[in-house]
Amino acid sequence: MAFFSRLFGKAEVPPDPIIPPGRRVYAIGDIHGRDDLFAQLIAMIDADSAERGDADVTIVLLGDLIDRGPESRAVVERAIRLVEDRGARAIKGNHEETLISALEGDERALEMLLKFGGDATLVSYGIPGIEVAGFDTGSLLWKLSAAMPKEHFLFMKGMESQIAIGDYLFVHAGVRPGVALNLQKGSDLRWIRQAFLDHEGHHGAMIVHGHSISTEPELRPNRLGIDTGAYESGVLTALGLEGGERWLLQT
Repeated sequence: MAFFSRLFGKAEVPPDPIIPPGRRVYAIGDIHGRDDLFAQLIAMIDADSAERGDADVTIVLLGDLIDRGPESRAVVERAIRLVEDRGARAIKGNHEETLISALEGDERALEMLLKFGGDATLVSYGIPGIEVAGFDTGSLLWKLSAAMPKEHFLFMKGMESQIAIGDYLFVHAGVRPGVALNLQKGSDLRWIRQAFLDHEGHHGAMIVHGHSISTEPELRPNRLGIDTGAYESGVLTALGLEGGERWLLQT
């Protein structure tokens, strides 16, 4: 039976995933420049955690902090402070990856970024919208490099690819089915979509991810997707985990 389950992509049902004793985790989905919702959700997390009592609390940001919404710079600044002051951890999304590639001189990456909401990021770093619309990519790269604080660049460049806590694995987009978790490619962790979303088998851990927007969080037997399109919907989602329990917080 196990052989046929593996052959057809359906693994045997694993035990319910757990977080190690004494720990509590909050994973936050794609923020995309909505610092207003980010601040609101952090306040909700703090209130929720206080009600639940003492624990070693870790906040995990699932990536795509930037683009689309109007306050990318403020979101990055708040994320940096969370990491420095509270030990939060931040995963690199495909939008951060593309921005870093652009800042390292890849004009095609900047062109790609502008196609999926990067113009809002440039404006948030002080580049007038009329210049974003009218300048060639070489000039925009120079302006963006000059406008972005080095701290922000280094923070996004150094964001993590995956984070394992207990029986959970936190990534931005998903994992490649059939590939060991420690052998996953960064491109899959940040960009994969249907091959991961359509897979019904167990991946070796419960995968918590963003990247693929859904109206409601997708709580599947093998993955938990919490990108609820905050930049447009106004709903930013956090998944709380402690022991074998899980719960949702939403703006």
